[in-house]
Amino acid sequence: MEIRRAGSQPSGKGPADWFTGAVRIDPLFSPPDPARVAGALVTFEPGARTAWHTHPLGQTLVVTAGLGWVQRAGGPVEEIRPGDVVWFPPGEKHWHGATPDTAMSHIAIQEKLNGSPVDWMEHVTEEEYRAAP
Repeated sequence: MEIRRAGSQPSGKGPADWFTGAVRIDPLFSPPDPARVAGALVTFEPGARTAWHTHPLGQTLVVTAGLGWVQRAGGPVEEIRPGDVVWFPPGEKHWHGATPDTAMSHIAIQEKLNGSPVDWMEHVTEEEYRAAP
C-alpha cells in the first residue's frame, strides 16, 4: 500500500507546446508498471485550454470547479460544469479548457499504451475557441 499525502507532489505548469494560457497540473496518481492508469488535477485560468490531442485508451474528465468548454473534432463546443463527467473514446481528437471569463478545474484520468497516455497535435485556434455556445 502507498499513501500519497496531499501536497507531497509539486504542482507543474502546463507546457506551452501543449497548452494555451495559464494551466497548473497537480499530479494525483501514476503507479509504476504494470499499472497503466494515471490521474491529475488540472486547473485552467480563464481563456486557457489544451491543444488538440487524442488518447490511445481514452480519457475521463471529472469537472471539479468553474466553467469550461470541451470539443471533439467536427462537433460543437460544449459547456461543462462541476459534477459533469466527460468521456473521450480512444483516438477521439478533442480539446478542453476554461471559458474566456471563468477558470475551470478537472481531474483527468487516462491510461498509457506503450508508455504514452496522449498524442499532442496542433493548438486550438482563436476562431475554434470562440465558436462556443
